Amino acid sequence: MKLRYFISVAMLFIIMSLLTGCVPGDGANNAQHPAGFFWGIWHGWIAPISLIIGVLFNHNIRLYEVFNSGLWYDVGFYIAVISGFGGISLFRRKKRD
Repeated sequence: MKLRYFISVAMLFIIMSLLTGCVPGDGANNAQHPAGFFWGIWHGWIAPISLIIGVLFNHNIRLYEVFNSGLWYDVGFYIAVISGFGGISLFRRKKRD
């Protein structure tokens, strides 16, 4: 049981480390190379992680990429945010009649 718990915690830290590699405001995008639709989707999916990192650790990390391509970035971002961040529906219980 302890080994299973340790593996779960280790996997959580590994996944979080991988996700934080492409947060908004990390310098990967600039005025000459703005973030597009797929970056918008990615930034929408990792929005909660970006918020935590930006508030607690690095104030340069933002929830939303400043250098973006406009409408298509916005569409991708909002699609990801509205979709429920991907896995929330896995934890909902269905009502039985």
